[in-house]
Amino acid sequence: MKVGNVSILKRFLSFQKIKPKICIVGGGPAGFYAAQHLAKKLEQSESEIDIYERLPVPFGLVRFGVAPDHPEVKNVINTFSKTAENPCVRFLGNVNLGSDVSLAHLKNAYHIVLLTYGAEQGRKLDIPGENKKNVIEARKIVGWYNGIPWDSNLEIDLSGETAAIFGQGNVAIDVARVLLTPVDQLKKTDITQHALEVISRSKVKTIHLIGRRGPLQAAFTIKELREMLKLENCRTEWQPKDFEGISDCVPKLARPKKRITELMIKSVSEQKNSACDGNTFKPVFHRSPLEILGKTKVEEVIVGINKLEGDDILNKKSLLTKDRETIKCDLAIPSIGYKSIQADKDIPFNFDRGVVKNTNGKIETGVYVSGWLGTGPTGVILTTMSNAFGVADLILHDVQAEKLINENKGGHEEIMELLHKNNVQVVTWKDWQKIDKYEEEEGRKVGKPREKIVSIEKMLQIAAT
Repeated sequence: MKVGNVSILKRFLSFQKIKPKICIVGGGPAGFYAAQHLAKKLEQSESEIDIYERLPVPFGLVRFGVAPDHPEVKNVINTFSKTAENPCVRFLGNVNLGSDVSLAHLKNAYHIVLLTYGAEQGRKLDIPGENKKNVIEARKIVGWYNGIPWDSNLEIDLSGETAAIFGQGNVAIDVARVLLTPVDQLKKTDITQHALEVISRSKVKTIHLIGRRGPLQAAFTIKELREMLKLENCRTEWQPKDFEGISDCVPKLARPKKRITELMIKSVSEQKNSACDGNTFKPVFHRSPLEILGKTKVEEVIVGINKLEGDDILNKKSLLTKDRETIKCDLAIPSIGYKSIQADKDIPFNFDRGVVKNTNGKIETGVYVSGWLGTGPTGVILTTMSNAFGVADLILHDVQAEKLINENKGGHEEIMELLHKNNVQVVTWKDWQKIDKYEEEEGRKVGKPREKIVSIEKMLQIAAT
């Protein structure tokens, strides 16, 4: 929903003589994009926009989700930093919704509460053997090499030659690429040192990327596929039978799907059957994991062979047949999506979908949600931007239509008093800049853009200096 006349809204707020106080919970892309849009639209009204983040560091998925060899994607941090330095915006790190502060506290202190704390849990395969050693969710591996504090001590065994990844989205391909990329290239990125040391000793040479449906339904994008096809010392090995009849569908496809399908078909036609001395990336279609086997850790996976049914070529349903296959592997990685958690007991939550209950971003009067927390894990960072801008516009509309700014509220001062009483060390934007400077200096010592701190305690120590 777009605001018809922002100047009318500004005059309305000026007439009210009450400073709009807006709280955003989550310092990732959704939170920063929403803050950027709100700050721009409310610039003349002397609004107060506070971004609360449970970690001492900002940027969420951009810092902890984007692959270390994709520095260009992280350039959006420059935009977020400008937003944080806007006079009406505050960043308040190391504040945890549900323990340090409640939703009820925030609703009492602010006119508007926007929840944007993202999706942090991985979805389970729900098959026998999933709890065996060396069955590790992709999200934990991403957190391990990207510096999420609670994933820094991940026990991952890369002494075997074969890994199986279940899922065919961009996260799955990112994990495959990082594990197969030559260490000399990874050394130049902001990958964590502990992950780099383990990967440098890795014996993994073959990775299966296993999907339930076919090539037309694969969720990875053309950029990620191109990178895999061009990866040094690695060949992509397709199963030609997976592409039977696919060429006939190409003329019916929209341009983005058409381009990636043509790229796959071209790669299949050019692949050689000769032995490879390097690494091998094996996309496998029409397979569903049924059971993970092994004595003390994963040794093999039983997969069921699927067939596709339905008239929509891009959204065919996967139906399990009676046929089975066994894939030997030393590491199994589920990568079948993310879901959010209910951070506070008062948040209306859909536990089946792992999202906050909402209608186009609105939870209730004065309370909203944006990003994956409201939509589920879908799209890329630009998708999140569009959603955040849309919800911000809805907030602006409701402020005017529902007269939400009708009383003075305590805002930042009220919540800071509560946090101080509970001995919570709040990390400001200037405090984050100390951490940022320290990481960059440590990175320069070893030829990296930064060396991320993975200890929350150390982050807080640096912030307090």
